[in-house]
Amino acid sequence: MPWLRVAPPLPVAVPRAPFIALILVVVVGGVLGILLVNTKINENAFRLGELRDQQSSLDVQEQQLKQEIARAEDPGNLTAHARKLGLVEGTPVQIRLPDGRVTGMMTPATQPPSITSQQDTGTSEQGGTTQGTGTDQQPTE
Repeated sequence: MPWLRVAPPLPVAVPRAPFIALILVVVVGGVLGILLVNTKINENAFRLGELRDQQSSLDVQEQQLKQEIARAEDPGNLTAHARKLGLVEGTPVQIRLPDGRVTGMMTPATQPPSITSQQDTGTSEQGGTTQGTGTDQQPTE
């Protein structure tokens, strides 16, 4: 019986130029892609730095505004500002919300407006004098 043996495959002639060109295109594309991604990352890092600087300045501004509000809400400043507007102290009256019941006696203020009032306390257009009661008075026509 004759011995069978496997014949070696025929040599395959693959052109090398297209394969090398494909490898070069892949490598160059990868390098350009990495450069593009790196550029975008650096651009965003600069933008992030600018936004952080802006945030810190806005934080300082917010703190200053909160301090300004706290000073304006101080009871002494509210009282001084109210007197500057010509308001005077009166008797407190409260309305109970569940049933609408009024507690306290509603009476008009009897004190004249403060001397720093911006309210006109001289004569009105009709020749009479206005009584400063701390309320806005409109001349009747």
